Amino acid sequence: MAAATAAAAAASASSSARKGETYTDTKRRDDVRMANILAARAVADAVRTSLGPRGMDKMIASASSGDVVITNDGATILQRMSLLQPAARMLVDLSRSQDSAAGDGTTSVVVLAGSLLRRSLSLLSSGLHPTSLSDALHRLSLRAVDALHAMSIPLDLSDRGSLVKSAATALSSKVVSQYSSLLAPIAVDAVLAALDPAHPDLVDLRDVRVVKKLGGTVDDTELVRGLVFDKKASHAAGGPTRVENAKIAVVQFQISPPKTDIEQSVVVSDYAQMDRILREERNYILGMVKKIKATGCNVLLIQKSILRDAVTDLSLHYLAKAKILVVKDVERDDIEFITKTLNCLPIANIEHFREDKLGHADLVEEVPVGDGRIVKITGIKDMGRTATVLVRGSNLLVIDEAERSLHDALCVVRSYTFRLVCLVLRCLVKKRFLIAGGGAPEIEMSMQLAAWAKELQGAESYCIKEFAEALEVIPYTLAENAGLNPIAIVTELRNQHAKGEINAGINVRKGQITNMLEENVVQPLLVSTSAITLATEFVRMILKIDDIVTVR
Repeated sequence: MAAATAAAAAASASSSARKGETYTDTKRRDDVRMANILAARAVADAVRTSLGPRGMDKMIASASSGDVVITNDGATILQRMSLLQPAARMLVDLSRSQDSAAGDGTTSVVVLAGSLLRRSLSLLSSGLHPTSLSDALHRLSLRAVDALHAMSIPLDLSDRGSLVKSAATALSSKVVSQYSSLLAPIAVDAVLAALDPAHPDLVDLRDVRVVKKLGGTVDDTELVRGLVFDKKASHAAGGPTRVENAKIAVVQFQISPPKTDIEQSVVVSDYAQMDRILREERNYILGMVKKIKATGCNVLLIQKSILRDAVTDLSLHYLAKAKILVVKDVERDDIEFITKTLNCLPIANIEHFREDKLGHADLVEEVPVGDGRIVKITGIKDMGRTATVLVRGSNLLVIDEAERSLHDALCVVRSYTFRLVCLVLRCLVKKRFLIAGGGAPEIEMSMQLAAWAKELQGAESYCIKEFAEALEVIPYTLAENAGLNPIAIVTELRNQHAKGEINAGINVRKGQITNMLEENVVQPLLVSTSAITLATEFVRMILKIDDIVTVR
C-alpha cells in the first residue's frame, strides 16, 4: 500500500513538472528593473528643479580642469554629468534626441520620463506585467499626440510676431531670460535670413554663425548682415584697417617662400649664396603679390596653414604696400560658410587667382569691441543665405549661456520650417503649428487620457489612468519652482480645462491661471509631440530590460 502511494506521488510530481508548474525565481529580474528605474528617476529629479521660467540654475564644476558652467539647460546639465549606471546614461541620450528633434524641451522630456517611471514602479508593485505597461504606454503616446494636434493653432511663416513669441518662450527659462525681448527677434531674423523661400523645408543652422566676444553686456548682442571675424587685421607692416568697395579673396595657399620636404635641409656656405636665396624669396613673394593686385583684390582672407607659415613679415610688408587688408589664420572649418556668404570661390593656387573668384562688399573694417578688435564685412553684393550673430557679455559664463539660449531659440524657429517625416510620431508634420505653453498641453492631455481610460476595460484602463496623472508633473513642477502652491494651482488649472479653457496655463509671473495665448506664451507643436513620444519610448525600453550583462 505504501509503495503504491509513493509511486502515485512520484507520477504526480513528474506530471506537474512536465506541465511547467515549477517555481521560477524572478527576484533578479525585478531587482535589475528596480535599479534601472531608481537610477533614471534620481537623474530626472536632479534636473527637475531647473524646469520653467523660475527654475533654478546648476553650477557644474569640472574636477579635472576646474572649469565652471552655470546653466539650466537640461541637455547641457546631463551631458556634463559623470553617470555610471547604464539606464541613467540613457537619459542623456534621451535629452540629446529631444535637442536634435526640436531644439527645446530637453528638461521637460527628462522630467516626463521620470514621472512615468514613478507610476510604472507603482503599477509593477501592484502585480502588473511590464509588457502590459509597455503596450499601454504605446497607445497612450499615440492618443496624446492626437490630443496635441487637436489643440494646436496653424502658423504662417510670414507671421513674424508669432515666431518672436515662440522664441521668447524658449528663452524665458534661461539665465538670460531678461534679454528675451532682444535675443528672440535676433533669432527669428537670423533663421529667416538663412531660409530659402524655394525650399522652406531645408534650413541648416550651420548657416547661422554665432561669434562670441567678451566685453559689454548681452544688450550689445547684434545680428550682422555679413561676416564677423574674432580677430584683428594684420598690422605687422602698417597695412590698411578699413577698405571701401572691397574685392575679397579667400585663399587657401601660402604667401611665403616654399620650404624643403621634412627631414631635409639646405646648407649655405657663403654670403653670396645667402644673398641670392633672400633675393629669390623677395622676387617669389613680390610676384605673388603683383598677381593678386592685378585682379583688383584689396582684401585677403588667408586660411590657417599647418605646413608652413601662411604669411611672413616680408609678404605682409609687400601686401601693405599694395594697400591690401589681410586677415590671417582663418579656420579651415569656416571656409565653406565664408565663401557661401561672400558668394565667391576659395582659391587654392596663385595660378588660379582670377577676378571672377572674388567676393564684393561695400565695407570691410576693423572695429574695437570690448577689450579687443574684430573685423566686420558688411554690404556684401549677392550675399548668400547666411547670418552672423555677435554675442556680447561681461564674462564667459554669461556669453556661453547666451549662446546656448540662442541655439534653443534658433531651433524653435527652425522647427516650423522643417517638414519632418517622423515614424516615431506616427504622423506627418506637413503644416506648422503653435500650442499654448505654461503647462496647458500637459494638463489637457492628462484630462483627455483620463476620460479615455474610463472607456477602456481591465488592466489597460488602470494603466492609462495612472500614466495620465503622471503628465501633471509638468504644471506641478512649474508651480513648485515658481514658489506657488502646486496643489491649489494644478487643481484650479484642471478646473479651467474642464470648463473648456484648453489654452489656460500657469502664469508664473502673476501667480495665477491665465490664457497663455493672450499672454504670448506659445511653443511649437513639435516640442510637445516629440517630448511625449520620446519619453514614453524611453520608459518602454527601461521596462523591457530584465537583466544587465557585462562583457569585456
